[in-house]
Amino acid sequence: MIVWAVNTSIFIIKSGAEDRLQHSGNAKFILIGQAPGIKAHQSNKPWNDASGERLRLWLDMTEHTFYDKNTLSIVPMEFCYPGKGKSGDLPPRPECAPKWHSLLVQQDTSKVILLVGKYAQDYYLADRRTLTERIKNWREYPVHFLPLPHPSPRNNIWLKRNPWFENDILPQMQKILKAKMQAN
Repeated sequence: MIVWAVNTSIFIIKSGAEDRLQHSGNAKFILIGQAPGIKAHQSNKPWNDASGERLRLWLDMTEHTFYDKNTLSIVPMEFCYPGKGKSGDLPPRPECAPKWHSLLVQQDTSKVILLVGKYAQDYYLADRRTLTERIKNWREYPVHFLPLPHPSPRNNIWLKRNPWFENDILPQMQKILKAKMQAN
């Protein structure tokens, strides 16, 4: 069990999910993804799988930096593994994000919020664009939001069809992340 105080709001998580979260009000970055995968669920370490390896590469972060809660808060749309579906993991349960994200993710424009995958983007970006359209038009969103595709190996087809992401957009996003990392 964990008790957190955030802006005078105190809440308790009893599900064991605290090991799959990483949060500090001092973090420069907030990473919002779908939900822990089965490996992360079993190891009690978020992004502890092939998706996490690719994501750290995209973000140009070492494992040490990535798991430093004062650098990066990790707040998934659901805190527990949602189960296996027909073509991958089940989507996050819809009741989780409204309950916890308002407490954990303050709309602080001094933080860079990394929206990884469609579920996080659907929740935070109030538009009807596809994931591909959002990523192509990422500069049209508030400067503190960076929409990213999910780094899962299941997305290799998307990455091959959209080489502009890794060739053009990702280097621009990496510059933003590096500048933020170096800022006090």
